[in-house]
Amino acid sequence: MPVPKRRHSKARRDKRRAHDAIKEPSISFCPNCKEPKLPHRVCLNCGYYNGREVIRLSEE
Repeated sequence: MPVPKRRHSKARRDKRRAHDAIKEPSISFCPNCKEPKLPHRVCLNCGYYNGREVIRLSEE
């Protein structure tokens, strides 16, 4: 099995890991109820997506 002849430097290792950071999820606001939601997903507060009611939520 191939094994590296020399070890990689810390700079080379850290350059490779530069893109591994966890990014904060992007948030958009529902145009119907103005609550924050994930983009391209049904609003869990009002049940609307793209101007239409997709899921009917129980009235409390």
